Amino acid sequence: MNLDAVYQELTGKPQGKIALLVMDGVGDIAVKENNYLTPLEAAKTPNLDALAKDSAQGRMIPVAPGITPGSGPGHLGLFGYDPLEFEVGRGVIEALGLGIELKAGDVAARANFCTLDENGIVTDRRAGRIPTETCEKLCAMLSAKIKKIGDVEVIIQPGKEHRFVVVLRGKGMEGPLTDADPQKVGFPIPQVEPRDAKSAKAKKTAKVIKEFYKLALPIIAKEKPANGFLMRGIAHQPDIPLFEQRYNLKPACIAVYPMYKGLAQLVGMTKIEGPQTIAEQFATYKKLYDEYDFFFIHFKYTDKYGEDGNYAAKVKAIEDFDAALPILMEKRPDVIVVTGDHSTPTPMKGHSWHPQPVLIHSQFSGSDKLDRFTDTGANLGSLGVFPAKDLIRYIQANAGMLEKFGA
Repeated sequence: MNLDAVYQELTGKPQGKIALLVMDGVGDIAVKENNYLTPLEAAKTPNLDALAKDSAQGRMIPVAPGITPGSGPGHLGLFGYDPLEFEVGRGVIEALGLGIELKAGDVAARANFCTLDENGIVTDRRAGRIPTETCEKLCAMLSAKIKKIGDVEVIIQPGKEHRFVVVLRGKGMEGPLTDADPQKVGFPIPQVEPRDAKSAKAKKTAKVIKEFYKLALPIIAKEKPANGFLMRGIAHQPDIPLFEQRYNLKPACIAVYPMYKGLAQLVGMTKIEGPQTIAEQFATYKKLYDEYDFFFIHFKYTDKYGEDGNYAAKVKAIEDFDAALPILMEKRPDVIVVTGDHSTPTPMKGHSWHPQPVLIHSQFSGSDKLDRFTDTGANLGSLGVFPAKDLIRYIQANAGMLEKFGA
C-alpha cells in the first residue's frame, strides 16, 4: 500500500497551531580549531535551552546518505516532499519568490553576479556580495540592451545583493540544463548543456542561453567588481501537489529572501510580504495567528555566515535568533519545530551532507532530558536519525492530526 495514501486516510484536522522555524544551514561540525564546539554549542541560547528541556530531538538526513542538498531539495524535504521524487530548478523557485508569474513553457534561471579576471576565470562567485542597489543597476543595463533573443523574450529581475533571475519566454523551451557555474573559483564559466541530450526543447534553451552570454558579458565587462555572472537551476516549472491538500493544513510563509518565498509559493503557501528581521517575522506570526494553521518561518543568516566560513558571525546569528524567540512565544504555537534545511559547516564554507539537528516541542512530544539544542545533543534524542521528508508526519502526529492505524 502507498504510504502517502495511508497518511491521507489517517489525516484529520490540526489541534492547534504549528510553527516550523528554519535556521537555514544551522547544522555544523565540531573541529579542533573551534575547540570542538559547533556554532550551536558555542552560542548562548537561553530561550532555545528552555524549549529543549521539554522537547524531543534528533537529526535528519536532508536527501539521502552522503548527498549534499541545495536549498530547494532541503526545504522540499522539510515540507514533506521527497527531493528525489520532486525535482525543482532553483531558477523557478527564485522567479516565483520575486513575484514573477511563470507561464507554461517558461524557463527560469537563478543568477549571481560574479568577478572574472582578464582570462575569464571566476575569482569571486558573489562579486563581493555587491549591494542590492548595484544589482538593480546592472540588471537595468542588461534589460535595456537585451529584450529578445530570436523569438524568445528575455525577462531580467534583480533580487537581493548579488542575486538575480533570468526568465526565457518562448515556444519550444524546457529544462533542465547543466549549470553555467563552476561552483568554485579558479575556473571559467562552463557552457550549459541539456541534461536530456535527446530533448530538442532543451537544446533550443541551451542555444538561447549561450547567445545570452555572448550579448550580456560585454555590457558589464568594465564594471567592478561585478563584471560577469553565473547561472544555475535552469529549468521549467514542474507539476507539484499543494501543501494544503496533501496535509490538511492552511500554510503561510514568513521569509525575507525571495528564493524561500518561491519555494513556499510552489507548494501553495501564502507568501507574507514585509518583515525584514527575525523579530519582525515573529511579530508578523502573532498578527496572523488566527488566519493559518501552519507557519513556515525562515532565517537566512546561519547559512550565509556558514558559507562565508565566519564562525563568530554564525554564532552571533544563532544568538540573534534566540533573542527574538520570546516574541513568538507570546502566542506560543502548539507544535514548535526548530531545525535547518541542511548543514552549512563553517570549516567547509558550503552546504554538506551532515544530518541537521531537529527539535520538536508539543504537549505530547515528551522530554529527552537534554538541557540544550545542539548538534551533539541531538544525537542522543529519541527521534534518532531519520529522513527529512518524514518530519511533516511527526509534526502532524504532535498536532493530533493522525488517527490510529488499524483496529
